[in-house]
Amino acid sequence: MGGNGGGGTNADKRPNELLGSWFVRSGWSKGELARQVNRRARQLGANHISTDTSRVRRWLDGENPREPIPRILSDLFSERFGCVVSVEDLGLRATRQTLSVSGVDLPWTGPQTVALLSEYSRSDLMLARRGFLGTSLGLSAGPSLIEPMQRWLVPPQSGPCAPQEPRPDSDAAERRRPGRLSKPELELLETTTVMFRRWDAQCGGGLRRKAVVGQLHEVTDLLQEPQSEPTTRKLFKVAAELAELAGWMSYDIGLQPTAQKYFVLALHAAKEAGDKPLGSYILSSMSRQMIHLGRPDDALELIHLAQYGSRDCASPRTQSMLYAMEARAYANMGQPGKCKRAVRMAEESFREADEWDEPDPDWIRFFSEAELCGENSHSYRDLAYVAGRSPAYASLAEPLMRRAVKLFADDSEHQRSYALNLIGMATVHLLRREPEESTRYASQAMDIAKKVRSERVSTRIRKTVDTAARDFGDLAEIVGLTDQLAVDLPETAAQAV
Repeated sequence: MGGNGGGGTNADKRPNELLGSWFVRSGWSKGELARQVNRRARQLGANHISTDTSRVRRWLDGENPREPIPRILSDLFSERFGCVVSVEDLGLRATRQTLSVSGVDLPWTGPQTVALLSEYSRSDLMLARRGFLGTSLGLSAGPSLIEPMQRWLVPPQSGPCAPQEPRPDSDAAERRRPGRLSKPELELLETTTVMFRRWDAQCGGGLRRKAVVGQLHEVTDLLQEPQSEPTTRKLFKVAAELAELAGWMSYDIGLQPTAQKYFVLALHAAKEAGDKPLGSYILSSMSRQMIHLGRPDDALELIHLAQYGSRDCASPRTQSMLYAMEARAYANMGQPGKCKRAVRMAEESFREADEWDEPDPDWIRFFSEAELCGENSHSYRDLAYVAGRSPAYASLAEPLMRRAVKLFADDSEHQRSYALNLIGMATVHLLRREPEESTRYASQAMDIAKKVRSERVSTRIRKTVDTAARDFGDLAEIVGLTDQLAVDLPETAAQAV
């Protein structure tokens, strides 16, 4: 690859109007974009990249740069606009890559899932810089994300939700296989995963993320050793839960491409484990990320995929969570009728949870009445914003959010959720043009944010305070809140990974 990241032939070259449009809207100069590309390339270890204004001009004129330039540009523009800007959105052609860095379109096979989990977790542990994992940094969206995920629905050999049983002709081989992992050791791995999940809920994603990635890497080592088939399936389940949690923690501290890659690998592992409810939960995490990134259409596709894939085996609590996420997607798409229907379905499914005969898996136990109220309230709050700050939808959000805040106030294990719902309450009061009440809730959220390593919480507080300052900047309470923000959550403060 050339030192400037140049592309191939210039024959029939025409101006790249898509890249030009994003570039103009960004407000960057050619020199500033070149400097950002060079800085990001150095962070990736691509020290041979040396871009200048003339090279940027050539990209705008239609030259197609080589990797990793397209994915660096995708990442930079995504960060600039707060939504996914794919390589294709920029009018660039991604070059063919090896399996380990080919985005989300990966082979749905056990050995390759293990190899990719091992490689990705090892890279994450080795690199000191936050989230820079080579050319896999690009986010996928639209058909390039949804179509590969649909392969999750390809049925296993046995029932729709049951793990595959060993083939009869393999029984003798299974008996001879040594199986290094004992039952107590496997149970300890499962218990450790539960412990990590508790830490994340209480302390945020920035405190223990590396520990989770390290544990995931250890599990992939075990998966590469001879094990009995039942043990292998359980190890895949542990790997899926750990990869989802690593993705969730990465999402929580703002490492969006890293989070997406872990979610995708977690879904592959869940399929190998034969655990479709777990797969639906992973898809819901991916859906939440897409809502956060301004892609509600993609979020809805992922949730419908989760619902369809687990319709015969997900517990009422899991179904309730999926309906609540469906409501969030519809709200952000500006579809109030479908949003309200999904909210009702979430509430009805949740009422059936107590009648469910089997215990829920640990990964869904977080979805309490408080979470349900918080999710549904956020759906109405989002509808209010999409509808031009509608006071009617804000009024629907207020009692649900109040209930969520009350319940989370008594829950010491879910401090991040408490903070997020306090922020939600602050935004609802801003929509209702009640700045004094908004200030009270935002101040409480700030007190918790100081103890929780969550960039998501900090970012939402900053956005809420910025909105309050823009709309009610002359009020003494808002001035005081802005001052508190500068002291408690200075924007330069780094979140530990």
